[in-house]
Amino acid sequence: MTVQQASPPFTIERDHALALLHQMLRIRRFEEKCVELYSATKIRGFVHLYIGEEAVAAGVMPALAADDAIVATYREHGQALARGLPMRAVMAEMYGRVEGCSRGRGGSMHLFDAAARFYGGNAIVGGGLPLAVGVALADRMRGLNRVTACFFGDGAAAEGVFHESLNLASLWQLPVLFLCENNLYAMGTALERAHARTDLAARAASYGLPSEAIDGMDVLAVEAATARAAAEVRAGGGPRFLEFRTYRFRAHSLYDPELYRDRDEVERWKARDPIALFAGALREQGLLDDEAMARLEDDVAAEIADAVAFAEAGALEPVEDLTRFVYSEERRP
Repeated sequence: MTVQQASPPFTIERDHALALLHQMLRIRRFEEKCVELYSATKIRGFVHLYIGEEAVAAGVMPALAADDAIVATYREHGQALARGLPMRAVMAEMYGRVEGCSRGRGGSMHLFDAAARFYGGNAIVGGGLPLAVGVALADRMRGLNRVTACFFGDGAAAEGVFHESLNLASLWQLPVLFLCENNLYAMGTALERAHARTDLAARAASYGLPSEAIDGMDVLAVEAATARAAAEVRAGGGPRFLEFRTYRFRAHSLYDPELYRDRDEVERWKARDPIALFAGALREQGLLDDEAMARLEDDVAAEIADAVAFAEAGALEPVEDLTRFVYSEERRP
């Protein structure tokens, strides 16, 4: 199946171009800061970095509406930030503070914001797929013209629930946009060692879903494909499947010794860094110069510093609330 790519030269408004670049920089610098804070033991638990995959989240989110739903993976910092969750709330969650988007109970893998219709952060591989089908079914039954966008990795495509979810969504023609972030490794297992057929878009097509494979390092290609597919879903065309072929530059998690892939392979992919590629293309088009780039970096640095200060000033949940939310209760502030 052909990988769809944006063909330079491209036409784009400068403000939108800089907004896409800014979003990718926010994600990259936020996560670099998280590595620093993790090393200082200020952030604990598992942390899965999105570094290298920023073009996917940054390109997908502008193509969705505010009332569309997002079901994310455990590698979801970038997805959450691009969706509009405040960086303060995300950083406070990383710190385990009650001011976090999940009251400090979820941490890195369980970012959640009902107001933004951002439904996780799911730690189980493939766990978000049936949830997305359920959310889409609920919207259909309520007569709401919404799209449910479901992120998952290539590892999820080896799970039985992948097949069940795609089959049901196609059978019932539910408004689900399946978004596979194929970074070639499911934890430490290479794609070809787990899948008899590595063309995941072709596999999805076998369930009757119109499917495309997209260059996930090209933010404009991601945005264009997502906008097109989301419009088709919203128009009643049933589910769609997009496979974003991307790569994570860092290990699976900060606990991962990363002994399963060749360093030369990593360096080859780093040569296609989505931020550097897009910034270079904008410079060629005369849409970006050193001064504008410096302003973007300064804005991001200030936002991160503010988020860290907010998180460090936050409060830990009192022990008395340890069993709160085990059972339903009346809404409390």
